[in-house]
Amino acid sequence: VVENEIQARIDNIFSNLERLEILSSKEPPNKRQNAKLRVDQLKYDVQHLQTALRNFQHRRYLREQQERQREELLARTFTTNDSATSIPIDETLQYNESLQSAHRGMDELIGSGTNILQGLRDQRVTLKGTHKKILDVANMLGLSNTVMRLIEKRAFQDKFLMLGGMAVTCVIMFLVVQYLT
Repeated sequence: VVENEIQARIDNIFSNLERLEILSSKEPPNKRQNAKLRVDQLKYDVQHLQTALRNFQHRRYLREQQERQREELLARTFTTNDSATSIPIDETLQYNESLQSAHRGMDELIGSGTNILQGLRDQRVTLKGTHKKILDVANMLGLSNTVMRLIEKRAFQDKFLMLGGMAVTCVIMFLVVQYLT
């Protein structure tokens, strides 16, 4: 009776908490976070109480069950075995063989799972190495592209220097020929 009353009160608290949660969402923004935090804390506390009640009920149930079994054991009258008592060894042997075969099957399953996991680890290591090499090549290509652009720029500048030098040389030769002849 007391447990049912406690449970009813906890349910009532839960319904009130749901209403509080709705009301906390209608609070002004500066107070809303604090109100929601308090409601969540209350929910946590009530859930803790609910768990404690369930644990108490479970322990009481186990205690009652043990007392019932004890009373049944004490009330039982024991008699001697009949002469027709037989032990079903064949069924037990088949059961044992089935268990051993299931055990072997599980061992094989675990072994294959271990092999698959090891293969995946090896593939991961291989893929990591490949990824690193690809990044290295990409970095080298980036560096090569930069170097190639610098070389092209330098060749372009050298071409202008050469053309300028040829023009200056031609002008000097023209002037020398003009003034010396």
